[in-house]
Amino acid sequence: MTEPVTLSFDAFWNWLMTHPNCILRAGTPEAVIYDDDDLHWHFAAEDAETLLVQVLRGKRFVGELLIRPDQVSYVQGAPTDQENEYSFEAIAETERERYAAYFFTMTHGFDESNERTFSEGRVH
Repeated sequence: MTEPVTLSFDAFWNWLMTHPNCILRAGTPEAVIYDDDDLHWHFAAEDAETLLVQVLRGKRFVGELLIRPDQVSYVQGAPTDQENEYSFEAIAETERERYAAYFFTMTHGFDESNERTFSEGRVH
């Protein structure tokens, strides 16, 4: 079992961009996008303050998450109750509240080495 981790948003984002085929689902408290064999995850910047996580089927747009990194205090990662699932929550903190603004469920935990080429049948 992989141990829980706490990361800066930048460290998580840079790692996530190298693992698009490892995403099982991603979302916010209001919406979830689920992966499927014929979907492709794409990362981009809409502008200087907003990052995009887009899901495409072929060349057709399926959905997207707009992420405001300036609102994320840190990212927490931990194994889920499901085998081979690891959840990362982008935590937003204010003086009054703390909540998971965004989440990504992956096939594995954070691995700085990037030496793995396969993860549960998915190619990095």
